[in-house]
Amino acid sequence: MTERRPPERTRRLVLHDTADVVTRCRDFTRRALAEWQWLPEAGSGNGRVAGNGTVRGRADEAAEDALLMVSEVVANARMHAGGPTSLLLRRTDRGLRIEVTDGSPVTPAVRLPPDPTRPGGHGLLIVERLARAWGSEPVDGGKCVWLELDAPPARRPG
Repeated sequence: MTERRPPERTRRLVLHDTADVVTRCRDFTRRALAEWQWLPEAGSGNGRVAGNGTVRGRADEAAEDALLMVSEVVANARMHAGGPTSLLLRRTDRGLRIEVTDGSPVTPAVRLPPDPTRPGGHGLLIVERLARAWGSEPVDGGKCVWLELDAPPARRPG
């Protein structure tokens, strides 16, 4: 009988160029969330039917929030810091920690007040509203932007 190991708690994607970087990071994150069972299984009945006929629940919403925040932070690194150098996903007892590193030492800041008539400039405001906590710390001449979010109740380890 083969014993199944639990999924690893950390995933790291090293990034060398900015071509399709947001898409690559979203796909990488989606695969990790699926393995960590943050995405509901098809036919599980875990959720409600949305207006478009898809089933959505708290697990799906938490996963979509994580994917949105990864997109925003990676896009910011691409636009303002020459591109991200790595994406780290760490499953914790409480939820998920996401870290995006880049080569710029400039600390990111939420642009207030937001200008709804202007495209862009809303990414960190989205992160601030969706994340349990977020921040930035210097690393190797650049910075690491990190954020944490709670796991959906049914997905908390324990």
